Amino acid sequence: MTVFAPYPHGRPRRLRRDAFTRNLVRENTLTAHDLIYPVFVVDGQNQRVPIASMPGVERLSLDLLLPVAEDCVRLGIPVMALFPVIDQSLKTYDGKEALNPDGLVPRVVRALKKEFPDLGVMTDVALDPFTSHGQDGLPDDSGYILNDETVAILVKQALTQARAGVDMVAPSDMMDGRIGAIRAALEAEKLVHTRIMAYSAKYASAFYGPFRDAVGSASNLGKSNKKVYQMDPANTDEALREVAMDIAEGADMVMVKPGMPYLDVVRRVKDEFKVPTFAYQVSGEYAMLKAAAQNGWLDHDAVMMESLLAFKRASADGILTYFARDVARLLQNK
Repeated sequence: MTVFAPYPHGRPRRLRRDAFTRNLVRENTLTAHDLIYPVFVVDGQNQRVPIASMPGVERLSLDLLLPVAEDCVRLGIPVMALFPVIDQSLKTYDGKEALNPDGLVPRVVRALKKEFPDLGVMTDVALDPFTSHGQDGLPDDSGYILNDETVAILVKQALTQARAGVDMVAPSDMMDGRIGAIRAALEAEKLVHTRIMAYSAKYASAFYGPFRDAVGSASNLGKSNKKVYQMDPANTDEALREVAMDIAEGADMVMVKPGMPYLDVVRRVKDEFKVPTFAYQVSGEYAMLKAAAQNGWLDHDAVMMESLLAFKRASADGILTYFARDVARLLQNK
């Protein structure tokens, strides 16, 4: 155990005396390279639809998304994560539009990789944007979400995205065994460079509400919930078991979601496995900070930066956040 000099020989405030000393001994730093920027994409042209529950966030068509991608490159944000908003007429029980090689997600992936080959592109592997019931998988007659039948579709969805040239697939569905099945399918098609970022510890959280508004699944889900496949917010040992399984099945990176209410889980995962560990500052977290700042209750930029530094302090290697471009601009102008 380290022994520290007692007061007055030890004066911790000496290291807080001035800016250069604080900078010199700072334990954690936040950079643009730590950020992944989630975006919502819709079909059509010149489509810009504000999301009321997420101030400053919009659904964008591809033509308007391309300038956003260019801005990410300029700001040094390494990855953009795509979340599709699918027309209601295309939503079905089995979410088959997720497998369409000419669907919205593959078309956007191809366009982004053509225009900005050095920008990482990540895609969501889950069925909820595509299903008429708003669930991430296939329900049986009682409403219970079937595991293996869902995994079979998720594998095809991941292959559809990988064939389009995406850099990273991110299964967010929380079905058992889906990482191994997706990895085996990618290997079989020699798509060996496609990375998997597993939503390994995704909790059945109330903080997802604005996101479901954004992708249009809230109305389809109705009063149903996802507690039979997403994790119980009370559990952390279970998170370690989930992460261990995903690593063993071939995940390159793992994620904890939500973010700030689950920083203890982030720390436990990193300490236990020492693998690339990410966290998602989800829509509800973003919306709370935005609303408080708009009411003048909090300093917007200060709490934004402090909240993200907390992720780094908890040992997250990177953060998915809707603040990414705002943060990168602030860091660039320091």
